[in-house]
Amino acid sequence: MSHIDIELEKIKSKLMEMWDLVDYQVQSSQEALATINHELAEKIINLGKKVNKYDIKVDRLCENVFALFTPVAVDLRTLLATLKINANLERIGDSSEGIGYYVKKLSAPINQHLLTATKTGEMFQAAVAMLAECRTAYLNGDTELAKQVIKRDKALNKIYHKSDSLIAKYIKDNPDKIQEGLVLLSIIKKIERIGDQATNIAEEIIFYRDAKVVKHKKKKKKKDKDE
Repeated sequence: MSHIDIELEKIKSKLMEMWDLVDYQVQSSQEALATINHELAEKIINLGKKVNKYDIKVDRLCENVFALFTPVAVDLRTLLATLKINANLERIGDSSEGIGYYVKKLSAPINQHLLTATKTGEMFQAAVAMLAECRTAYLNGDTELAKQVIKRDKALNKIYHKSDSLIAKYIKDNPDKIQEGLVLLSIIKKIERIGDQATNIAEEIIFYRDAKVVKHKKKKKKKDKDE
């Protein structure tokens, strides 16, 4: 194995350790919300410091490889993609922390009918699955799976866009539940962001494996059509 390959494996190993933590944060934030577990919410928040340290560590390892080996072709794309995947993982951790803070504001479980109507559990499950599929796609270089993650985000967005009106109606019908409604809306926005960030990771996997840039593709198509 070449020196650069050894360094890239070292970076991948650190990234996977960070991924474990972020994955735990996302899954635990669902549990913390379901059970209004303030202790678990605090643990999710505190893990953010550890995730941030990994973020800095992975960045520095990548910078060292740039400085020492002047990578080209697939090695260069791998490093560029790793930097962006690292940044998105850190943001997913931030989103989970945000959910932890919102859970701590709640003193009782959120109305079950509202949770069911907004499909909050379904959104959580989709976000967790997207993150897991991204990891598998990254480790196996599976760009077809990465493309499936991007498609899955559309379903997540569809659920998210319907939540505004559902929660607005709930607050209107239950004026004493304004805080509950607003907290749930904020949590749903965080889950939607996790889906977006997982999509960004999937796009970077396609970039480094196939040398194809797929981000902003949808916007470009729309612009071309409008012109």
